[in-house]
Amino acid sequence: MKKFLIALLCAPVLAFASGASIHLDSWPGSVRDKAALQHGAKLFVNYCLNCHAASFMRYKTLMELGLTEQQVKDNLMFTSDKIGSLMQIAARHDDQKLWFGATPPDLTIIARARGEAGAPGAGADWLYTYLRSFYRDDNRPTGWNNTAFDNVGMPNPLWQLQGQQILNKDSHKLELAVAGEMPQAEFDKAVSDLVSFMVWMGEPQQEFRRMLGWFVLGFLVLLFAVSYALKKEYWKDIH
Repeated sequence: MKKFLIALLCAPVLAFASGASIHLDSWPGSVRDKAALQHGAKLFVNYCLNCHAASFMRYKTLMELGLTEQQVKDNLMFTSDKIGSLMQIAARHDDQKLWFGATPPDLTIIARARGEAGAPGAGADWLYTYLRSFYRDDNRPTGWNNTAFDNVGMPNPLWQLQGQQILNKDSHKLELAVAGEMPQAEFDKAVSDLVSFMVWMGEPQQEFRRMLGWFVLGFLVLLFAVSYALKKEYWKDIH
């Protein structure tokens, strides 16, 4: 029992130490950029929604990005014909587990889940680093590996855009061996837009929540000032 309690107390420290060994690049995006969010949504439905669902998000919610219903239907709806449908996929979980060795996780709140135990923005930083860190590895079943997620079971979904990277065994750094459709800077911007969409998808009302928070704080400050003034007025004649 004593050993179990010690292990339980040390677990957060060990988890933090293991996570700290991975260098995370800072995500340069923002959920305030509607154009970036629209581009990220396009990348998501084209490259992620084939295997990963976003089953807590409805297609009609994408209209909050400044898109019309017809634009969503024409450009972003490939798995349903109803604007109110959830962003599901056709593949069954049992089949996916057989194909990949594990069921691909739902991505609706992946940015929040990855950043839950870290600093604010850690989930976005992890996703931004992870999606740019795939490299060719013939020892893996899919032919791909990832420096941010060792022995990952997922192939690189963006390899056509990024190209093919290899891991230099001497420097332990990634090097571009085969160029992709996008230059490096353009690819990094595309990944940033994709991460922006996933961060937004985890809480579409986050900007409204933050704005409302400032209004509430302002109201409380004003209420304190009025209350203090009333207190002084009521008690000025009492000694």
